[in-house]
Amino acid sequence: MFPEKMLEALKREGVVAIATQGEDGPHLVNTWNTYLLVAPGGRLLFPAGDLDTTEANLQKNNQVLLTLGSHEISGFNGPGVGFLIRGTATFLKEGSDFDCIKKRFPWARAAVEVKIDSISQTS
Repeated sequence: MFPEKMLEALKREGVVAIATQGEDGPHLVNTWNTYLLVAPGGRLLFPAGDLDTTEANLQKNNQVLLTLGSHEISGFNGPGVGFLIRGTATFLKEGSDFDCIKKRFPWARAAVEVKIDSISQTS
């Protein structure tokens, strides 16, 4: 399910953009490539330290877009690869997925679970 180049990008430091839909339009926040964990069932998990607006948006509309990439990996036209991930997201505050995130990131108040609908390489 996960492209090899994307898995390689997750091992490199880089910015992940997370987009949700708010009442006033799109809302964007960021995290780091290396904070994303590949979970069983074709899911991604990452820690939420703040992300209050993101959580509120997802309670009304659970659709999420993520972009990530690395300039260290070759893409379609030379250096740099990028991906667009479409899915649905939920904030988890208990359970084994939350425990896994909390152990790795003690500052996390929640784990964000992304169930993936599609992954597209963009560059």
